[in-house]
Amino acid sequence: MRQVEINKSVNTQADSRLVEYTFVNKIGNPITGWKLVIKRVFDLLVGLLGSIISLPIIMVFAFIVKTTSKGPAFYKQERVGFMGSTFNVIKIRSMYQDAEARTGAVWAQKNDPRITPIGRFMRKTRVDELPQFWNVLKGDMSLVGPRPERPILTEKFSKSFSEFPKRLRIIPGITGYAQINGGYDITPDAKCKLDNYYIEHYSLWFDIKMLLGTVKIVFTGDGAR
Repeated sequence: MRQVEINKSVNTQADSRLVEYTFVNKIGNPITGWKLVIKRVFDLLVGLLGSIISLPIIMVFAFIVKTTSKGPAFYKQERVGFMGSTFNVIKIRSMYQDAEARTGAVWAQKNDPRITPIGRFMRKTRVDELPQFWNVLKGDMSLVGPRPERPILTEKFSKSFSEFPKRLRIIPGITGYAQINGGYDITPDAKCKLDNYYIEHYSLWFDIKMLLGTVKIVFTGDGAR
């Protein structure tokens, strides 16, 4: 009984933090239906395969990051997920430790000085995102969907672009329509429009095309910053 009360208290505190952000009330109705069931099954199958294949790559780059710059090899960061719920995204660290200590949360830029040399390569090839297969298996993320943003940036962009919160009607992804059609160089407004287009036109074939497009980006480095 005591544990249940503690869990309820923690959940209440988490909910109260979300209420502080106005974007939660602007999301709209979630996308539901049998297509999303198929999407989840696809995520589990491909996500498990991806986790197994990527594990050696993750370990190699984690070792390089750990030995070439101060700080942990991995890091977790709070992001906004489905219908405004928050979760911790897992990445291989590509920035210098405490890179945002002075600037706070800011939108990444091309040739961002906060990024380490090996971090630039990882971002160009998307290696830093590989640990997110674990987020997919947990159900926090999908293979394809709108890239999750931090709460403070989601709130900021939602005030400037009224359609931005609607990106949260579906589970966020490791890769997405906006990444294929603009990558890191895309503006928040364009990102919003592309993500909502994906949501309205979702199909399993659409996801497969996005994954194939992501493989191409890994080899070309398009849109990296």
